[in-house]
Amino acid sequence: MGDLKIFPASEVSLHTSRDDCWLLINGKVYDVTKFLEDHPGGDEVLLHASASGDATDAFENVGHSTAAVSMMESYLIGSVEGYVPPYVASGEASSRPTSYAEANKEKQATFVDYLLPVLVLIFAFVAWYYLTFIIKDEEK
Repeated sequence: MGDLKIFPASEVSLHTSRDDCWLLINGKVYDVTKFLEDHPGGDEVLLHASASGDATDAFENVGHSTAAVSMMESYLIGSVEGYVPPYVASGEASSRPTSYAEANKEKQATFVDYLLPVLVLIFAFVAWYYLTFIIKDEEK
């Protein structure tokens, strides 16, 4: 991996076809041309991400497995000079979570989160009691 190049963003934007497809994810450039046919979501997903410029959000929003993330290294060909993530450029850096886990860490359980399972449990108990004891008493 010592032969990684630094590309201008304008050069990366030229590689958006089935015959030559590069992706820009977190400032790194990946040549995914050989992976287009093997991508589980289909080649159109990668081609669309390539044509839209920075594919970082599209990649992170899908929730790729660790195997998929480690597979990316084999397609890495370089990085983009002067890369600034879109959310930093627009001033959203302080409010943007860095990962899915961090985004969900702030969510607190509410009363309703506990109430619904308790109500289901009570309903199940009442149904069991009715079917076990009340119906037997009515049959006598």
